[in-house]
Amino acid sequence: MVKPMLIEWLRFRVKPELRERFIQIDEDIWTRNLFTYEGYLGKQVWIDPQNLDEVVMISWWESRPQWKGIPQKALDEIEEKFLEAMGIGNYELMEGKEYQVRKFAQSN
Repeated sequence: MVKPMLIEWLRFRVKPELRERFIQIDEDIWTRNLFTYEGYLGKQVWIDPQNLDEVVMISWWESRPQWKGIPQKALDEIEEKFLEAMGIGNYELMEGKEYQVRKFAQSN
């Protein structure tokens, strides 16, 4: 039996001149902290060369309970550090979604 994996999909609007800084600070603050929690599997960052103010981040989690089990206080502290590093008004979360990845056994 294959366990479903959870995907966290986030779309941000970022000032174009700060896009690369946003991605690096996210790696240094958010990603580094999330890896300390059981169930966090990693992240991809997607950028659209035609839309310089958009960043999409895809994070993988082993399960929803592990993802949602992170204490809100910890999330608030991480976001506070991130906001301090990026500056107010330089980015905005536009959309967030949750998906499950389903895998089926290969038939021969």
